[in-house]
Amino acid sequence: MNGFLLLIPFILIRFGLLTILNKEGLKRAAFFAPLIGKEKVVYLFYQISNILIFVYLFFLEIRTDQYWFYVGLVTYGLGVLLCFASVSNFAKPAENGINLKGLYRISRNPMYVAYFIYFLGCVLLTRSLLLLAILIVFQISAHWIILSEERWCIKKFGEEYKNYMDKVRRYI
Repeated sequence: MNGFLLLIPFILIRFGLLTILNKEGLKRAAFFAPLIGKEKVVYLFYQISNILIFVYLFFLEIRTDQYWFYVGLVTYGLGVLLCFASVSNFAKPAENGINLKGLYRISRNPMYVAYFIYFLGCVLLTRSLLLLAILIVFQISAHWIILSEERWCIKKFGEEYKNYMDKVRRYI
């Protein structure tokens, strides 16, 4: 079975569900905070690794033999559920624009966490070390993107966002 099939739920959730729940949500999700210095280079790595994950899955096969298939299936399923929940929560921010409900009470970045778990499931189902390496580059670069987003949120939301940062962890 072709690895690209693993992307179908992600595309439906990330683009379809988000558009259905909040037409402005897709635009908000595509917004990147202003980048400074090395963040611009990291953004390039982020985008390239993102593209590589999608393209490389076209060339991979889902391997259904051995123990790793079941571990991958559980990880992938958890990733799908977390993507669904985090996108649903993202689509409904508070009036001021800050997301504080649902998974955002546990993590300031539940979509990034969900994406990592989702794509880790893809890695386990295809058993591709190259896909794992691309995912690691993606996740490290995503951390830098998150730091720039936090800086932007502090500027935009001020003390309210700082209080949120004090109460809720960056990841989990």
